[in-house]
Amino acid sequence: MPWTARLSLDYRLEAPRTLLRFAHDGPLRVLQSLYPEGDGICHNVLVHPPGGLVEGDTLDIDVHVAPGAHALVSTPGATRFYKSSGQAATQTVKLHVADNARLEWLPLETLAYPGCKAVNRLQIDVEPGGELLAWDVTALGLPGAQQPFDTGHLSQCLHWPGVWLEEAHLSASDTTLLNSPLGLAGHRCMGTLVLACGTPMSTTRREQLLDAVRSAVASHPLTGTCGATCPNERMMVVRTLSPLVEPAMDLFKHIWAQLRPAAWGLGNRPPRIWGV
Repeated sequence: MPWTARLSLDYRLEAPRTLLRFAHDGPLRVLQSLYPEGDGICHNVLVHPPGGLVEGDTLDIDVHVAPGAHALVSTPGATRFYKSSGQAATQTVKLHVADNARLEWLPLETLAYPGCKAVNRLQIDVEPGGELLAWDVTALGLPGAQQPFDTGHLSQCLHWPGVWLEEAHLSASDTTLLNSPLGLAGHRCMGTLVLACGTPMSTTRREQLLDAVRSAVASHPLTGTCGATCPNERMMVVRTLSPLVEPAMDLFKHIWAQLRPAAWGLGNRPPRIWGV
């Protein structure tokens, strides 16, 4: 029987602390709020005890960050889409960032197992004055376990209505897309990192942030398969391809460490969960 899980996170600034109120339904939980950087920034870890999604399962996550609040949300392990012979499994994440608020959405990777039928959606809404730093890293198959993505399908959508749309429909049978230099070029892990700003960035700020990201990328082994650009005045987008998950996650953590102080003047000590 399919499982449905819902989690709603509501962050509000009750000076001087960012506080979380949440509601959940089904097997999806949020761990204790932590404040390693002081009261203003609330760190949370989301946990899905079943460990993965099978046919018909749905995960719905809704995050709202109110004016002046700052939240950092991560996960302790990968999101796994397992083999399915019936309905698709679906994860939908909605992120809303209000005026003068900040959200860092930094989950660990998504794994599309051979034979999966998966839908992965991320929708964002950033009000003027708000900013969002988010990433998505997705791997096809389990190369380390000698389980290639030879059957299955993944649909992925990253959407900011009216500002940005990225869609991908990846089928194991579409070897042209998976192997062509115009597609994944034989890689089986892809990553997208975005900085979304409710207020348009100046040319000077865009160039400063791009320089910070490119500096981090230049010294990394994936420098040849990573690029950063600003497709419009409200977005910076970084994309990478990798044969495995680990280098892609490592690269994005390096970029985060450069981008956070450059964009917000904050420190870059990694969240504790990344070292577990």
